Amino acid sequence: MRPHRLELTAFGAFPGKVELDFDRLGAGGLVLLCGETGGGKTTLLDALGFALYGVVPGLRARAKDLRSHHAEADAQPQVRLEFSVSGQRYQITRTAGWDRPRRGGEGSSRVNPTALLRRRTDTGWEAVAQRNEDVGLEIGRLLGMTAEQFFQVIMLPQGRFADFLQADHDTRERLLKRLFAVSRFEHAEQWLADQAKIAGERLAAARGDLARVAARAAEAASATEPDDLEADAD
Repeated sequence: MRPHRLELTAFGAFPGKVELDFDRLGAGGLVLLCGETGGGKTTLLDALGFALYGVVPGLRARAKDLRSHHAEADAQPQVRLEFSVSGQRYQITRTAGWDRPRRGGEGSSRVNPTALLRRRTDTGWEAVAQRNEDVGLEIGRLLGMTAEQFFQVIMLPQGRFADFLQADHDTRERLLKRLFAVSRFEHAEQWLADQAKIAGERLAAARGDLARVAARAAEAASATEPDDLEADAD
């Protein structure tokens, strides 16, 4: 998966609208997020994870409200991400749940989170899924991993790298296989194992044939031995 453009509004540390062009930033091959504490670096990573999976990594996932506390009262928290995978370009838009002030000015009403996944075609953007559950299923199919796996091996929360290192062998193997194209090596390993099995079977068969030939030779030698003794006696 390659991100191209990230937009966030009233999300995390940013009360207004922020746009991030990964294609432009990554033109040199490397993107580095740096800045002072509280500058919004973590918010950008949270926004990327939220756009894809509707949750943020680490302990922040327990937060009830992802909306910026400094945003305008009627600003809707929203994240939009354009990315490409398997040669196709997608756009996913999510809004976080938030308390919208009522028009009468008294109290607020809870707005549920929404999600929309679109794919770019020759004629524009077409909807692929537009419910949280359906978008989640499509993202899991496209990326081949769950939110937990994505945050564990792609976008590690601070202080959680040890969790990956300390995971058992089978867990790490499954996760790493999702990251790297190892199928060719698995096929080569299987081919070598098959060839070794075939060679072993052929060797066993050849040894069996040799044993039978040796047995027949020994039998023939013992059968002719009395005649040779009689000829010596004469």
